[in-house]
Amino acid sequence: MDFLQSIKQKAKACKKTIVLPESLERRTLEAAQIILQEELANIILVGNEAAILEKAEGLNISGANIVDPEHYDRMNDFVDTLVELRKSKGLTREQAEKLLKDPLYFGVMMVKKGIADGMVAGAVNSTANVLRPSLQILKTAPNTKLVSSFFVMVVPDCDFGSNGIFVFSDAGLVPNPNAEELAVVLVY
Repeated sequence: MDFLQSIKQKAKACKKTIVLPESLERRTLEAAQIILQEELANIILVGNEAAILEKAEGLNISGANIVDPEHYDRMNDFVDTLVELRKSKGLTREQAEKLLKDPLYFGVMMVKKGIADGMVAGAVNSTANVLRPSLQILKTAPNTKLVSSFFVMVVPDCDFGSNGIFVFSDAGLVPNPNAEELAVVLVY
């Protein structure tokens, strides 16, 4: 079994709910269609339903749950939680309401509240923009020394990498890591 098939098999076995906040990006909607067709995860798309469906014309995303922050019945709870989490920074209720209209913040709050198991973004947002709400809402695990990100590319019939599998680090957070920071990343 190849690397991607192994990942897909594991995903099907423990089907999770994933938030896709970049729901007006065609590539995100195409990915949602594939995920739903292959039954790899439950999908939540964040945004205005009419706008999402217009962008998804020709795609079958009927199995996705579309959630619009502008009309979400749990928004007051989300706002209260964000204000509590950021009270040491002086975040006001009005500021929290504005932040939670951002699909990235809204999606992370869905994870915080247990509505979703994870969020995938970065098609149209920078690493910093994707991670900022995660660090503010979810925080890091105790004793975490460094936050980093990576992506995996699988290139069929390639002699390089590990059977065509490449792992790329995103230097958006730590653009010039020292030896200790590199060691921390390599341990995990």
